[in-house]
Amino acid sequence: MVRSNMSEITAEQVAHLANLARIDLSSEEIARLTTELGQIVDSVAKVAEVATPDVPATSHPMPLTNVFRADTVVPSLSVEQALSGAPDRDGDKFRVPAILDEE
Repeated sequence: MVRSNMSEITAEQVAHLANLARIDLSSEEIARLTTELGQIVDSVAKVAEVATPDVPATSHPMPLTNVFRADTVVPSLSVEQALSGAPDRDGDKFRVPAILDEE
């Protein structure tokens, strides 16, 4: 399949679309957007050429796997160690100022 490297997007089409969208574009902006939109259309066409039913859809180029460590119980701080630096405590709990005016 031989096709042109440049799409058939014209400056008139870009100006027409800008008018429909109520976007005021200068002639320089129209020229730049004509080139950019043409490149986008060409890129989509290239993808469409290789996107055949036998090619599976992917979201990432490489397979993703989650790496989890084993969930094992390990020694941790005692209640006394955990509360040793607390400015205020209530038995085995931290005491903090009320924020909802509730007891």
